[in-house]
Amino acid sequence: MAYINFDKNKLVNLEYSLSKEILRSNRAGSYASTTIIGCNTRKYHGLLVCPLEQIDGDKHVLLSSLDETVIQHGSEFNLGIHKYAGDTYYPKGHKYVRDFEVEFVAKTTFRVGGVVLTKESLMVGKEEQILLRYTLLDAHSPTTLRFRPFLAFRNFHTLTHANHDANTRTEPVKNGVRIKMYHGYPYLYMQFNKPADFVPVPDWYYGIEYIEEQKRGYEFREDLFVPGYFELPIEKGETIIFSASLREAEPGGLKRKFQSELKNRIPRNSFKNCLRNAAEQFVVRRDRKTEITAGFPWFGTWGRDTFISLPGLTIALDDPKTFRAVVDTQIDKMKDGLFPNMGKDTDPAFNSVDAPLWFFWSLQQYANEYQAHEEIWKKYKKPMQNILEAYRHGAPFNIHMHDNGLIFSGEPGRSLTWMDAVIHGKPVTPRIGYDVEINALWYNAVRFALELARNARDSRFISQWKEIPEKTGKSFIEHFWNPELGYCADYVNGNYRDFSVRPNMVIAASLPYTPLSDEMINSILGIVERELLTPKGLRTLSPNDPAYIGIYEGDQASRDAAYHQGTVWPWLLQPYAMAYLKLHKTSGIGHLRKIVEGFESDMSEYGVGTVGEIFDGDPPHLPRGSISQAWSVAALLWIDFTLNKLEKNLKQGNSNKL
Repeated sequence: MAYINFDKNKLVNLEYSLSKEILRSNRAGSYASTTIIGCNTRKYHGLLVCPLEQIDGDKHVLLSSLDETVIQHGSEFNLGIHKYAGDTYYPKGHKYVRDFEVEFVAKTTFRVGGVVLTKESLMVGKEEQILLRYTLLDAHSPTTLRFRPFLAFRNFHTLTHANHDANTRTEPVKNGVRIKMYHGYPYLYMQFNKPADFVPVPDWYYGIEYIEEQKRGYEFREDLFVPGYFELPIEKGETIIFSASLREAEPGGLKRKFQSELKNRIPRNSFKNCLRNAAEQFVVRRDRKTEITAGFPWFGTWGRDTFISLPGLTIALDDPKTFRAVVDTQIDKMKDGLFPNMGKDTDPAFNSVDAPLWFFWSLQQYANEYQAHEEIWKKYKKPMQNILEAYRHGAPFNIHMHDNGLIFSGEPGRSLTWMDAVIHGKPVTPRIGYDVEINALWYNAVRFALELARNARDSRFISQWKEIPEKTGKSFIEHFWNPELGYCADYVNGNYRDFSVRPNMVIAASLPYTPLSDEMINSILGIVERELLTPKGLRTLSPNDPAYIGIYEGDQASRDAAYHQGTVWPWLLQPYAMAYLKLHKTSGIGHLRKIVEGFESDMSEYGVGTVGEIFDGDPPHLPRGSISQAWSVAALLWIDFTLNKLEKNLKQGNSNKL
């Protein structure tokens, strides 16, 4: 039995099956995603979703789905499934599903009478191509397979409807056809490894619904175009390969290609391997750039998420080459001391005060792991210095250092920290002023830069910055620490100090260089463990706060209102773990192991084989948001990596070394 498998008796239960989604991405930036029974529940679902620079640089759903039909003795059994109005599902192919498992690839087993058919899906590693492998395990009479492709040709954030602008003509290619529905799009090639009859029956299928979009308060109904269908016979024991690609495939090589690509997959046969497999899916290498996709299916590249997740996605997997490639790509995007927070390369948004400071933290992890302090200073001194100077003397969005050594940032209508939800132009958690994690990250960045400079004997840099840490550290304690409450203010603006119990002070406690004493960290962790810690991460606000929202659901405004007002984020376990280990060292291993291993059950839930973006603040902490999030996966990998090092040091008799 595969490590990831599902209750065979429940697979036909739509409530059970539709809540579990699968995802495969590749290094070219493409992905395939649907539910475990193949019924699309999101506008983001599709068998081939590709970035198209020639249109808008965004991802586009080309092939939405492929309905298979088994034909025997003139009888047809359609294995597909789509949702229509009134909770109508048609056809009801899920009733033929007998098994679904995930190891190297997702594999579905169908049984139709005496026919047993398996289907395996594989994204090609470096091309915009998906391969589906069908194997007829059993059949007692002649069998024919029919394939009906459902096409979208649209941006993955939008929906499409029947229209007269669509080019519905297909053109023959070897063992298949190609089609380009709209001007500016590439051709979609649909081919088989053996000759197939294509019967052109162009038609629109109206009113297909996506229930997850409906729940999220978005438009949820669209029309998909079916240009016709393919038919080909299949014999018992035979394997057929279907290819959908942006380039014409060589049919004779499809079987070899599938097998060759399969050898490069990390088997999802354990919890750790699932995390490793998920980590690789966030890395995109395209146009001489290496980037981290923040999450699937709808996120792009975010500067903040990139630097927070980078050590877990690369160093924890001993992949320094990818680490450097990502950093170099991000540096090329720098402007005025800031990294793009989000947006396309042609129109990036730089509204992230913390991304440049997480850049320092990320380099710090690399330097410590690979003893690369000299390399880091030599290669990255200039961008590091540019950031520090910009923050000291003034950067966009009113980011600047005050005479007391603290960083002030923010302006009305802007959200610059990771708590960035905005409703109708107004931030949900406005944090203009001194933010606790920003100033702790600033303190850490300056001290790390000075560490590198001293190692390199860079006297000029040392003389310019040596007085800042003491000033910043002293001011940090004066402005943020409340000895009566025993924890830090979340932000300070003038005479106002916000003492909402939030996890940002845990970030301050976790950093290699922190102004906080061990006694302060211990007190902070006590508050956090009583009010914020859950099995799935840290809440963003204490349940004791009147503003707390425990369930993340509803339309966008409702969800944004809850996003940082109680919703649980797994990535926050990373700073929690690092702060915890500062105090408890090897004695904290058991506690943190239990938390990490608590996510093993999630490998068969929500985003199968990965960890999603967020969870409800209230028990049972249901998964929400994106089905696979880079910094969620990275946090678990980084904690595991750190615990492994501690255990190794413990065996060697060096129990206090992190």
